[in-house]
Amino acid sequence: MSTVVWRPDETWLRESNVARFMAAAGIEDFPTLVIRSIAEPEWFWDAVVKFLGLMFDTPYTSVLDTSAGAPWATWFNGGRCNVATMCVDARADDRDAIVWEGEDGQTRTLTGEELRLLTDRIASGLHARGVREGDAVGLFCPMIPETVAALFAIAKLGAMFLPIFSGYGADAVAIRLEDAHAVALVTADGFTRRGKVVTMKETADAAVAEVDSVHTIVVVPRLGNSRRAAVPMTSGRDVSLDELCALGADRFGGRSVDSEHPLFVAYTSGTTGRPKGAVHVHGGFTVKVAEEAAFQTDLRRGERLFWLSDIGWIMGPWEIIGTLANGGTLVLYDGAPDYPDVDRLWAFVERHRVNVLGVSPTLVRALMAHGDDAVRAHDLSSLRVLASTGEPWNETPWRWFFDVVGGGRCPVINISGGTEVGACFLSPHVVQPLSPCSLGGPALGMAVDVFDESGRSVRGEVGELVCTKPWPGMTRGLYHDPQRYLDTYWSRYPNVWWHGDFASVSADGQWFLHGRSDDTIKLAGKRLGPAEVETAVVAHPGVVEAAAVGVPDELKGEALWVFVVPAADVDADEALRRAIVTCVVDALGPSFTPAQVRFTSALPKTRSAKVLRRAIRAVVTGEPPGDLSGLEDAASLDAIATAK
Repeated sequence: MSTVVWRPDETWLRESNVARFMAAAGIEDFPTLVIRSIAEPEWFWDAVVKFLGLMFDTPYTSVLDTSAGAPWATWFNGGRCNVATMCVDARADDRDAIVWEGEDGQTRTLTGEELRLLTDRIASGLHARGVREGDAVGLFCPMIPETVAALFAIAKLGAMFLPIFSGYGADAVAIRLEDAHAVALVTADGFTRRGKVVTMKETADAAVAEVDSVHTIVVVPRLGNSRRAAVPMTSGRDVSLDELCALGADRFGGRSVDSEHPLFVAYTSGTTGRPKGAVHVHGGFTVKVAEEAAFQTDLRRGERLFWLSDIGWIMGPWEIIGTLANGGTLVLYDGAPDYPDVDRLWAFVERHRVNVLGVSPTLVRALMAHGDDAVRAHDLSSLRVLASTGEPWNETPWRWFFDVVGGGRCPVINISGGTEVGACFLSPHVVQPLSPCSLGGPALGMAVDVFDESGRSVRGEVGELVCTKPWPGMTRGLYHDPQRYLDTYWSRYPNVWWHGDFASVSADGQWFLHGRSDDTIKLAGKRLGPAEVETAVVAHPGVVEAAAVGVPDELKGEALWVFVVPAADVDADEALRRAIVTCVVDALGPSFTPAQVRFTSALPKTRSAKVLRRAIRAVVTGEPPGDLSGLEDAASLDAIATAK
């Protein structure tokens, strides 16, 4: 049985958004709501639209149509809407819409009306430059207010935005622009990361040189006058943000588009082949993420949500649309969370009175190494809800996040979904008791299950995470590649979405993730998820982070190798190595004794803090590593190569 460490009190059970929704629907308890939301998706999603007050310009005539099959389900059929109308025009008032801070200490605040004005000017300017409904526009920017306005401006036009990770090199940017036949790109002159300038316009120029379809580059002056003078500009193609806005008007009405009209294409990095472009649409994506921000993180009107993210990670569009659709204030930061001081994130939360804080488990593991005092030096009383996604938790950092950061009073809403999911499969809710590391259970309206290899639903053992019914936020296919979409997600089990994650459900109904199934380690015929090994290793007080991978072995098929980042004040010696082996054996048994424990100064990660285990394995084996365009620090691969 899982240990419950947090229970909702009567205030949560009465005043939270999901509690008020249950009361309005006449539903007495949360388990009943979960069951009904899955059994009656058309009732549930229609009730969500009405409860949250999401505006459809033309009412939909049916909620769900599966006549073309589950992979091609459509939602809110016959309806017309625009996400910018729902999120920007509907809240064009004097309340704070965006609060931003840069790594260099600059701050800005935009009211709802100021966001509306900037959005309309950008939309009008892009229209003057020839961007039309259905066109693709790249969004290659740090997390600044202009990024938000540009996203909604592109949506107002009925065009598609392409969220591109701000740390990509030219080749990765070019691949995405070329695949979507982009006609324009919005970028910045650059930004700072750990005090160093990261140029973006030069990268954008190199990328666009390979893409004939791009006729316009819009440059946002993030770094200011000292940098702006040195930014290369191509006459006729490039315009500054001010020049773009001067081309248009202060008002631009959003195009009312079909609910299934493409909103954006989000590219995911794969182990092989070109990136996959997941298509998301105005109606389904907006309703799904608005519901999640309201019912999972319990964001309330006027409250402040901050998720440490990048526009190129699905949580970027999630936090922008989910926050503003619910009348919240979006808090943004473009910099490192521990620079110039290790308490930067906690000082940021205190300074901007953040109510909902979202991070990755990997980031928490890194920050907890700096100690409790860095957190406790700051007033974090504004926090109501903690949230996380990106990777499975280990219990020690989860408890640190819960106890030290949240003071034991804030629920940890640990969500799991993906770029193609558009949102979440699994999530706790604030009306449920919570256990460490748990994902609670199915997100509302999500028919998730755990299957064994034969497609049988299982409990009490690790299996494949699947979804047996469509949902509003699911990708509408992979851009230009419908067969790849079917092969990737729908071919393993008939009419069932296979997600590629290992999951399990405990005897008391708590759900847990165990890592990607393509990260599976097979030792002498036994399957092992890397998260199980890593949880055992990081339980040792001398370990900050760990990554477990399988390496080819003639005898066992694969051997278990563990790469460990030791704590700064710990000797990386044989005694520590033996202690780590003991931790694994004690937790998992002698059959899973690591063949190698190697000490490294860093693990290769994406900017969203996911550990790239396949890259580690590739370094060890000499195999091709696949797409590394999302790798934050190339030097981390050198650290793995020299690990001892």
